[in-house]
Amino acid sequence: MKKRDLKIIFASFIMASTVMAGCGAGDDNASKPEEKKQEETVKQEDHEEAAEKEVEYGAVFQEAVAELEKAKEGKEVDFDKVTTLYNENLQALVQQRDQEFEDTIDQHITTALQAGKDGSMDKVVVKQIFDKLMQKVFYTTVKHEFNEVAENWGNKDEVKEEIEEAKEFYAIIEGTVQKRDDAYGTNMRDAISGGFEEMEKAVEADDELAFQLGKQVVDKTLMKTFYLATAALPNGYATKAADKAKEDAEAAKVEQAEGWAFHQSNASYLIKNAPEEAEIIEKQFNLETDVKTIDPAAVNKAAVRGFAKIALHEYEESVENIGQDKGAITALEGALFIDMIGEDIKRLIGDTESATLSENAQKYLDAVKSQDKAKAEALMKELEATLNSVIDAAK
Repeated sequence: MKKRDLKIIFASFIMASTVMAGCGAGDDNASKPEEKKQEETVKQEDHEEAAEKEVEYGAVFQEAVAELEKAKEGKEVDFDKVTTLYNENLQALVQQRDQEFEDTIDQHITTALQAGKDGSMDKVVVKQIFDKLMQKVFYTTVKHEFNEVAENWGNKDEVKEEIEEAKEFYAIIEGTVQKRDDAYGTNMRDAISGGFEEMEKAVEADDELAFQLGKQVVDKTLMKTFYLATAALPNGYATKAADKAKEDAEAAKVEQAEGWAFHQSNASYLIKNAPEEAEIIEKQFNLETDVKTIDPAAVNKAAVRGFAKIALHEYEESVENIGQDKGAITALEGALFIDMIGEDIKRLIGDTESATLSENAQKYLDAVKSQDKAKAEALMKELEATLNSVIDAAK
């Protein structure tokens, strides 16, 4: 397949999802009251049916990936089999997350599978898109279950069940976390396990704030996993794609596709809080971009600036909410975003300044928890100054 053909199919691939995202916006697509009621009934039935299949998600996903994996060995892929597995077992879950998080993953996946079947997209690229976008769905389903816990707080049995379901969905993508731990010498699997343990203890103690803090550890550690897989140096897919492109530009499209699909799990956070940085990263990973022009350092710096800006935003929210649970929750989020780019911060401003930043983040969290507003505000100024220096250094 020619490179130009791949660009064309990916352009239509993106366009299709854009069109899909716009559906329902005009009067022609507005549902009548009775139609809305029917839609809600169908959605409830889909949810109940999906709930019955939860234990099968991991197995079905692995079966589909195993079939798609044949492409890497030069074997024929049974796309009808993969499409059937997806349509009958996974699509309802994907559509639920699309609706909840205003996403278009279902359109991306169905378009990619069709493109793989008709030969208009490299079959190995299709495998990576399917694999990594489904991992995003499992990640957002973990988030969904956490939201369900918050909505049902007070019903201990229901809450315990939701946490168990979150753990089941996490188990499907745990291998991705382990792979990054092995590559970077991190201990994210342990951090996530600890986060789940804190949540379970919080349920027994009826401590909703403790649950929210444990939830943030799991959520942001998973975000760190996706960051390490994409934009981090030296083992992210931006680097892998750029290195591969020096030998074989066509083959490097696979790494570029992996980077793009993995990045989608973090994209919405960056788009909301650091749109300029989000655009840089998206453009570099987009398959319409010549893979030989990917600049790993530019991707990395954009991500570092973006997550540093998100940390600043969380601290701003925290200061405004001292004395409330949200103050402590956003204070922890700020610290977790700092940890996410911790190695980059060391490289950019040095070990001493980096260590001081981490210490101040912990001191700030402690001050917020104890509702010491004066101390928190003083530490906030130091945090802002250092994070702004990180942003400047990453330009």
